[in-house]
Amino acid sequence: MVAWTFELTPEGIKRTETADLMPPTAGQKKRAWIYIAVIGGVISVALFFLGRYTVGNKTTAASTDGVSNKSIAVLPFENRSEDKANAYFADGIQDEILTRLSKIADLKVISRTSTEHYKSAPQDLPEIARQLGVAHILEGSVQKSGDAVRVNVQLIKAANDSHLWADTFDRKLTDIFLVESEVAKAIADQLRAKLTGQEEQVITAKPTDNVEAYDAYLRGLAYTLKTGNTPANALGAQKYLREAVRLDPKFALSWALLSNVEARGYITQSLQPTVALREEARQTAETALTLQPNLGEAIVAKG
Repeated sequence: MVAWTFELTPEGIKRTETADLMPPTAGQKKRAWIYIAVIGGVISVALFFLGRYTVGNKTTAASTDGVSNKSIAVLPFENRSEDKANAYFADGIQDEILTRLSKIADLKVISRTSTEHYKSAPQDLPEIARQLGVAHILEGSVQKSGDAVRVNVQLIKAANDSHLWADTFDRKLTDIFLVESEVAKAIADQLRAKLTGQEEQVITAKPTDNVEAYDAYLRGLAYTLKTGNTPANALGAQKYLREAVRLDPKFALSWALLSNVEARGYITQSLQPTVALREEARQTAETALTLQPNLGEAIVAKG
């Protein structure tokens, strides 16, 4: 991990200069390098999620009010399962659909951090769209019972609060990846976004064939999406992501997220910052990259 120290000034970002002409003491040098490592690590962690949601997005055609016609925000999905503990599953499906959409360069997709504080199915969609600077909003709900899943989605044109497209998917857990990719492709079609061959492969990719591993991954992902990098959230994420890669050692996406969780836990001390943890974070990143060299999350995790 490589990092530099900079100072934010009214004239822009500048490299930090030495405060005085006296040579620093050994203690000062040690503290300085700790600060550099922490700053560099935080930037690396932020890039993981930035890369996950903003890969390749570029400027698209704008409407008369200056908002891109190919812009969209994916609001939190409602958990309609009788078991409220299945909220992790609704959160995970929403995040995976958002991530697949963000891989399409011809779309402008608002990040989850900008939409997560909005409720599912809010009343004033035009106002929310105005705040987010998008022309379209995707709403959804998820109902899970045993190995059966129902996903409802609706694409809304914010200007007049009208439905452009809606669908209901009743599937088995083994087919949940198809739902995520079908939704992403349908939205791209409705917004007339052009997909390259590589983008189509990415949004239709199946990260694992093991349903139990994917369920563990979604549980771990849900912990990473919670507000606050607390020890409880870090330990929960680490526990389920380790279980996911145990169930499917070839699950590159889960290896990449596990590396991110452990690197962030080491830096922020939400996990015990041991040498062993640091080494595990490095090794899991290398494993993800070896399994899937072109996976954006793996590339960022490796740094």
